[in-house]
Amino acid sequence: MSAGWFRRRFLPGGLLPAPGTPRPRASPVPYRRPRFLRGSGSGPGTADASRRPDSRPVRSPARGRSLPWNAGYAEIINAEKSEFNEDQAACGKLCIRRCEFGAEEDQEWVTLCPEEFLMGHYWALFDGHGGPAAAILAANTLHSCLRRQLEAVVEGMVATQPPMHLSGRCICPSDPQFVEEKGIRAEDLVIGALESAFQECDEVIGRELEASGQVGGCTALVAVSLQGKLYVANAGDSRAILVRRDEVRPLSSEFTPETERQRIQQLAFVYPELLAGEFTRLEFPRRLKGDDLGQKVLFRDHHMTGWSYKCVEKSDLKYPLIHGQGRQARLLGTLAVSRGLGDHQLRVLDTDIQLKPFLLSVPQVTVLDVDQLELQEEDVVVMATDGLWDVLSNEQVARLVRSFLPGNREDPHRFSELAQMLIHSTQGKDDSLTGERQVSYDDVSVFVIPLHSQGQGSSGH
Repeated sequence: MSAGWFRRRFLPGGLLPAPGTPRPRASPVPYRRPRFLRGSGSGPGTADASRRPDSRPVRSPARGRSLPWNAGYAEIINAEKSEFNEDQAACGKLCIRRCEFGAEEDQEWVTLCPEEFLMGHYWALFDGHGGPAAAILAANTLHSCLRRQLEAVVEGMVATQPPMHLSGRCICPSDPQFVEEKGIRAEDLVIGALESAFQECDEVIGRELEASGQVGGCTALVAVSLQGKLYVANAGDSRAILVRRDEVRPLSSEFTPETERQRIQQLAFVYPELLAGEFTRLEFPRRLKGDDLGQKVLFRDHHMTGWSYKCVEKSDLKYPLIHGQGRQARLLGTLAVSRGLGDHQLRVLDTDIQLKPFLLSVPQVTVLDVDQLELQEEDVVVMATDGLWDVLSNEQVARLVRSFLPGNREDPHRFSELAQMLIHSTQGKDDSLTGERQVSYDDVSVFVIPLHSQGQGSSGH
């Protein structure tokens, strides 16, 4: 697996070196127990690499040194980052073990020969808010949750068709027919494992942050290459796109208060006590004022995609459930995303109203059948936190990818260089390709994943 990753913490007046700058000499990152586990506040850390002799470096221009990472049994080594950087990342191999069913009730997990593993690859970006603690926990935890969830269903994943009973029994002779009628496929088990892993990780984050007296949350964008398919799971406003010679395809959708308006409004309709009488769930084109009382104004509720008119009542003058437009939209005037991990203790300012009931940890999963694509060497997936997409469109990123890769085929570090160049393009430098001078004032993290290597022998176990 060869993928490029870079991240940048915004520093006023401080920019990354331009692409082509000589790389610093590699030096390992020593193991340090994460500070949030040492009881001394929030901060980044690394996983113990002493038992990982096959780790290889990934460059980090912001630190000026290489960062070892490995994924034996999907245990990811994270880069040491500044406590002011709320972005975190993880990547590596997934080795899914098979479950042996014995006569006893307890199931024994056994490690089989390497060729009998179900092998895959994993990439993840976490964009923290309210501090880096939740993002650090997610980077250190989610891959383990995912591995456990996949191992629990791996027998069904490798079967021609997922069996009704995972134990191999068939209670009803027509069980296979029922599975077929439901259209259940092996990829549905992977999707379910991703959804369950996000929920499990969210629970772990909640417990750990409560135990350490910390707060915060993060968005999560995950890509998993498994059995010839790429699964992209997104909870938040990070984004992944497929870039090919003649195609740009979105692989995720952003989840913000505006995009999930109806779900959020419906929850407030079913459980009005969640708003504590402080907010109105109805949406109006603008915040209503006292002079609007008795007037007929445009509005829409949870069951509406269109608009209608209503006579303004006193309760309509309350603060809106979703306030603002575009990037300024906030849920209960507090949070700019509607899905993610953590935020269990987050409350609306000066109230006891919790935001967690309105936040989903479940991701939306998109499946890309890599084996069905006629892959070219320049076909890549670009994953990035919202700091990149705030200033660059899908098409602009695609133009940068297409302009860079064909001329750098002999460079073994071209994907890392491309990730660095994408970040560099968000820092206000003149760019003849984008034709604009744009600056991102947010942390930016980027993965560039070459699909050509993922499509070679990816179906094997």
